[in-house]
Amino acid sequence: MLKLIEKILSFLPKPLQELYHKYEEQLLYVLFGGLTTLISIVTKLAVFALVPDQGQPWRTTLAVTLSWIFAVTFAFFTNKAYVFKNQTKGAKEFFRVFASFYGARLLTFVLEEGIFLLCCDLMHWNETVITFVSQVLIFVANYVLSKLLVFRKKEKGEAE
Repeated sequence: MLKLIEKILSFLPKPLQELYHKYEEQLLYVLFGGLTTLISIVTKLAVFALVPDQGQPWRTTLAVTLSWIFAVTFAFFTNKAYVFKNQTKGAKEFFRVFASFYGARLLTFVLEEGIFLLCCDLMHWNETVITFVSQVLIFVANYVLSKLLVFRKKEKGEAE
């Protein structure tokens, strides 16, 4: 994937290439975050389309839960490999990063569940609109948590 991006960059003027390299992490996060968001939205809207709305509150919970599982799994591997270029040494470190990533995403899952409970189930706002609005909030929160907690660079002398 990175080779494809580098090939595309080679066609750009030098100043744009330099700009890309300066903001590479953020731009890759936007790219893969956009794909993650697309996975989340498509999964959620598929559940809304396939499960008839008969006033059952579990319908939105099912949609949010399934979209979360698919999106977070995709996001973990792309964020680890491409965005934050996280190298883990051994299974213990891998599972520490894995658990902290899913833990951080669990926080934003609870936030998203709360948004849908309040906006869709209690206030009966449009599910599609809330799907897109919530994605913006979740997108920003996920970047901050990933950058500051999950994939943060270790300081010299800091224990792994």
